[in-house]
Amino acid sequence: MKTLYIVRHAKSSWDDPNLDDFDRPLNSRGKRDAPEMGKRLRDQGIKPNLLISSAANRAHKTAVTIAKEIGYPKNEIKRTENFYLTSVNSALKIIHQVDNSVDFLMIFGHNPCWTDLANYLCNAHIDNIPTCGITAISFDIDNWAEVNRGKGTLVFFDYPKKKNV
Repeated sequence: MKTLYIVRHAKSSWDDPNLDDFDRPLNSRGKRDAPEMGKRLRDQGIKPNLLISSAANRAHKTAVTIAKEIGYPKNEIKRTENFYLTSVNSALKIIHQVDNSVDFLMIFGHNPCWTDLANYLCNAHIDNIPTCGITAISFDIDNWAEVNRGKGTLVFFDYPKKKNV
């Protein structure tokens, strides 16, 4: 059994129009939402074995902030430029290469790919994973290379503005 957590980066700042998109930082809402979502994960007892983040500033900062809340060492977060401006197929190539000793994988990246990936993997009907939204998908498999279209089951979909009851 494998579980994939797909995390969209927290809200980013557009204050500096000269800053390259890759380098945009989190804005005040992003800096508030990322620790909140990390606390929600911690409260559910979620402890991923591996975090992989887009190398883009806003995604990596989201990963570092959530890692702190769930007790994952920030220096063990793997960064990849392949999650920036990626496609479902490219993201799958990275997921397929994850060591099978990892049962709980958390990936940090960007839309529209993250919403497309979640829908592709579990036949969900999510219109949009909002900033700092998290989708958890479980797979009845032993090998990450088996992750594919419709093989997953949506466990939860949470985001900062969602009112948990």
